[in-house]
Amino acid sequence: MSDVLRIADREFRSRLIVGTGKYRSFQEMQRCHEASGTDMVTVAVRRVNLTDKSKESLLDYIDRTKIFILPNTAGCYNADEAIRTARLGREVGLSNWVKLEVIGDPETLFPDNEGLLEAARVLVKEGFVVLPYTNDDLVNAKKLIDAGAAAVMPLAAPIGSGMGVQNAANLRILREKITAVPLIVDAGVGTASDASVAMELGADGVLMNTAIAAANEPEKMAAAMKLAVEAGRLAYEAGRMPKKLYATASSPLEGVVR
Repeated sequence: MSDVLRIADREFRSRLIVGTGKYRSFQEMQRCHEASGTDMVTVAVRRVNLTDKSKESLLDYIDRTKIFILPNTAGCYNADEAIRTARLGREVGLSNWVKLEVIGDPETLFPDNEGLLEAARVLVKEGFVVLPYTNDDLVNAKKLIDAGAAAVMPLAAPIGSGMGVQNAANLRILREKITAVPLIVDAGVGTASDASVAMELGADGVLMNTAIAAANEPEKMAAAMKLAVEAGRLAYEAGRMPKKLYATASSPLEGVVR
């Protein structure tokens, strides 16, 4: 418990945050959450049954005594939509936390920086704990922090692309310059090595959905992601050896009899 992820007033044992979409069944989703070791999952407010108790809901397959629900505003294309969606999630009892998404382009699903900042300012004033999905843009990240964001969540690559970290330099700059709130890589991870790279670059956590749900064997991938995030975190804390152009003998030559 010494290496917990602290966001706002909560602590999380796992640095892996997992989604709830694209699984073949709710049962598979539940098994993957268990295999991942996550204690926070994100739920799209606009895509879940919140009112008809007679119908099955993915919420029925999340043990809220063990897993914290992070509502998200997926599918919102302007600040007003995102604000209304966040309010709905709070009103139905999901949480006053929100993974804030304001999408600016339907093909790339890149964030709308202006709309994101506008929505963040409003929701923070209304008492929400705001975790914005954003570009790997230091300037906008600082503006979001100034607006009261509890974390910043830059993409590694486009949502659902599985391409892995595409701009390591930007993530390194963000890690160096952002110390007031956690830095969580959100979107673009495709396999375990991608998650490990993100953590080795200094991310405080990784959020993913498609990488697990779209794997041939999602439960195995969920377990792999758990280990990858843990390994990447340990490697970052350990500090890698410097890179060199030429070889250095693994065994010291001093004292060797020739």
